[in-house]
Amino acid sequence: MTSSLLEAVDIKAPVSVSWALWQDVERWPSFLSHVRHVKRIDADTFVWEVSLPGADKQFVAELTEVIPEERIAWRTSEGVHHAGVVTFHRLSATESRVTLQIEYDPKGFVEHLGALTNLDSVLANYDLGEFQAMAEREAAG
Repeated sequence: MTSSLLEAVDIKAPVSVSWALWQDVERWPSFLSHVRHVKRIDADTFVWEVSLPGADKQFVAELTEVIPEERIAWRTSEGVHHAGVVTFHRLSATESRVTLQIEYDPKGFVEHLGALTNLDSVLANYDLGEFQAMAEREAAG
């Protein structure tokens, strides 16, 4: 059973600020609450360490598409099966919208429970709120 989530947040920061924060995969732990560490292996491949309720996991992901200030897409190549894309939309010179879409294959009771109860969506909303706060601080200088 594949699950998916789609969440978006409007940010009082230009697309360039939102992009700069998100394209640096090693900064993801500062706004993605379940991501403990991201280590870049090469330009397109990195290792994630995540901590989820009842399970700590590590997996390898590769960037599948990078269009500056428009989109970043990835998929896992080892470990947990998931793929995602973040898109960046210019709302005005000083505002942007960031949309996160993830497709994943829940394994085990805890992951199935998260998918069934919308806990995954709640977590994604929380993380996008953290990202929004960080981007708005960066934009304010």
